[in-house]
Amino acid sequence: MASRVTFIGAGNMASAIIGGMIDNGHPATAITATSPSDAFLAPVHERYGIRTNTDNQAAVRDADIVVLAVKPQVMREVCEGLRDTLQRQRPLIISVAAGLTAESLQAWMGGGLPLVRCMPNTPSLVGAGAAGLYATAEVSDEQRAQASELLEAVGLVEWVEQEALLDAVTAVSGSGPAYFFLMFEAMEEAGVKLGLPAETARRLAIQTALGAARMAQQSELTPDRLKRNVMSPGGTTERAVEHMEQAGLRGIVADAMDACAARAREMAEELGQR
Repeated sequence: MASRVTFIGAGNMASAIIGGMIDNGHPATAITATSPSDAFLAPVHERYGIRTNTDNQAAVRDADIVVLAVKPQVMREVCEGLRDTLQRQRPLIISVAAGLTAESLQAWMGGGLPLVRCMPNTPSLVGAGAAGLYATAEVSDEQRAQASELLEAVGLVEWVEQEALLDAVTAVSGSGPAYFFLMFEAMEEAGVKLGLPAETARRLAIQTALGAARMAQQSELTPDRLKRNVMSPGGTTERAVEHMEQAGLRGIVADAMDACAARAREMAEELGQR
């Protein structure tokens, strides 16, 4: 029998996961999504055929898994409203909200619940996501497997054994898509300066990134070795890479990711239990 999964929130990330689950064979009748607005839920119901409900408590009453997919700013209100029902039902809880610690979530829900924190990223919307997962001590091996299966519906899943490492996941993959979008912008602008039409430069940059990522994913070689395989001694690629190294690209990336992780820690303090 398929797990009964309820999504509290029906925004982009919830919709992406729901679509991936259904594509992987999870029955739509075993999935429920909630929102305060029937008008907001209508497109999700029409697209996927899932159940919808504007009553959070009714929606989680028979759920095996509850996915918290609301904005961090309203999470406390939502969790406290569900506390009694969750304590009676004791489903697996999966939070996809950034910046909210397990300690805060547990406090708002009454404590002692099996809880998985997930840091997904926006490529989940096209089935190419990368998510870091952390489980509290209450989560069983079976529930870890359920969480993996649910998030693998939209991409790669990596578990971390320390919650603090989710800040590093945020710096690498959570915010990472924006780093590459910035690189696309920079390559497009440089291509235009070299004489290419903007659209041509953009398409070439994006396709090159796609090809490089696919090579790195499918190869047993390290990124350093793959890089060196492109760099002929005295050639064009070597000149470009040497220029990037001399300009301090590695330090810029490291500093940016440190800043990202630091902001994640700050958000946990700002949004946490008060």
